[in-house]
Amino acid sequence: MSKVRVGLMGFGEVSRHIYRLCLEDEQIEIVAIAELGRPEIMHYLLVAETKGKIDVGLENNFLVSRNGRARMIQGKSLEPGDIPWDVFGVDVVIDGTGVYKARADMQKHLDAGARHVILSTLPTDVIDRVVVMGVNDHTIKTSDKMVSAGSATTNAAAIMLRVIDDAAGVDYAMLTTVHSYTSDQPLRDKAGHSFRRSRSAAENIIPNETPSPEWIQHIMPEFKGRIEGSALNVPVPNGSLLDLTTILKKGNVDIGVINKAITKAAEKHPDIIEVVEDPIVSTDVIGNRHSVVYDKIATMKSKGRMLKTLVWYHAALAQASRIRDVILAYRNLQEKGEAK
Repeated sequence: MSKVRVGLMGFGEVSRHIYRLCLEDEQIEIVAIAELGRPEIMHYLLVAETKGKIDVGLENNFLVSRNGRARMIQGKSLEPGDIPWDVFGVDVVIDGTGVYKARADMQKHLDAGARHVILSTLPTDVIDRVVVMGVNDHTIKTSDKMVSAGSATTNAAAIMLRVIDDAAGVDYAMLTTVHSYTSDQPLRDKAGHSFRRSRSAAENIIPNETPSPEWIQHIMPEFKGRIEGSALNVPVPNGSLLDLTTILKKGNVDIGVINKAITKAAEKHPDIIEVVEDPIVSTDVIGNRHSVVYDKIATMKSKGRMLKTLVWYHAALAQASRIRDVILAYRNLQEKGEAK
């Protein structure tokens, strides 16, 4: 089967991770990259972030690597519909802007010639599929055109809830994502759209909202009305933590049962879940591609039914890894259909 031809809308942190991941994959080729920044600066960032450990050159407006030649498209204003994706023979557009997340925005990519669109984050309204690998990837269909791979927090929480619910049953859940600061936060206090998010990302722990509980209920309807959550953006550039508290249906379940269930899940999904017994901290997961790095020694349980688990993840890299997995899942599904 031929390679999946991918176009990137936005070349931010997640998209650059996707590009680097595809250097290792013979099944995917990045053919076009639309970005507001100058091509020479985007090339510089791509190489600098790996301290020059990748072999990628810039020839005129093309990024050139063993993965092929990716056309860099620069514009003063780039919006969905601006790029004629069919000219580049694009199969899948990954919208990594973090701005255009509505179904109507995704439709513009399709109208411009893309066959499928994948968001790098959660959507703002219902689309064809929000896919969490290891949870609902078995539900994907070849007819899906507008897809999201969720978010790093959504992936971590949904995977953990699935494993814990299967092992001991979950009545209610409350999550807090202790998240590294993001590019849409100011480095210094600066008036923004909300009071707290106007404060310096480099100096404060900032309470924030997260849409993850809402979308987990969409992906896993059995948790409707039974999960809530919030976020804390903290002044570290990478390395995030999910603090998940669950009220179990069974009161006589000990920590050993939970640890065993998560270890078994890691054996089934070794690329998605990892179990660690070392006393790690946030910088230890930088460069880790797993959506769940389960902190085994941090698990706590009350005398009743309350369970607390901690999960680490490198948000941008984990999310980029799952986006690649989603692309390949649809590719394999199509290949099976053609083989019938």
